[in-house]
Amino acid sequence: MKRKWLIAAVAAGMLTTGSAGVYAGANLQQIKAYLNNSIGVEVNGSPYWLRDGNGKTLRPITYEGLTYLPVRSVADALDVPITYDAANYKVRIGSGSAAPVESTERPVNLPKDFPIPADAVIATTVDTDEGGVKKAAFSYSTQESLTTMGFVYGEYARIKRLDNASQTVTATTVKITGRLGGTSPVSITGKPSTARPGYNIFTVTWSES
Repeated sequence: MKRKWLIAAVAAGMLTTGSAGVYAGANLQQIKAYLNNSIGVEVNGSPYWLRDGNGKTLRPITYEGLTYLPVRSVADALDVPITYDAANYKVRIGSGSAAPVESTERPVNLPKDFPIPADAVIATTVDTDEGGVKKAAFSYSTQESLTTMGFVYGEYARIKRLDNASQTVTATTVKITGRLGGTSPVSITGKPSTARPGYNIFTVTWSES
């Protein structure tokens, strides 16, 4: 079944043509910081251990005299809602931070030939048509392996003539960026889910050029 889905996904890309673009940006700067094992955290007078989605204990980070705590752990401790807006690269805390609705329905504006696995649970953050320009940004979870999906998206990018391409596909990460047809930027990223062992999370943002 998995092999049939893989072949069908690649074949769909071969049969359908069109220009589509994805825009995603990241502004990262490398710094030298320190894990600070001396600082403890208390919430309402009781000790609180910062943890990630897998239950792993996290430590505060000290950088240039300031101490930084993982925002999701702090929000959980204070019972404050928090979500990550992948489309706009924003952490939303408190009111107005409701999580995107999850479903099996693909974004309406996404090209029909864009491969999404059959078991995908999709969280859509943007699906608009403003000024005649269609946009879609979403993430999805799947039990398909990163290697399998990396191959599928690599073939899709090849068929769509991805220029200025940068591709990384391993058992732990997928990152494909470039310009579809030489004009439309595209970015597809995938990584293991920290909240759901055995699942992988893919994030895609797309817009017409």
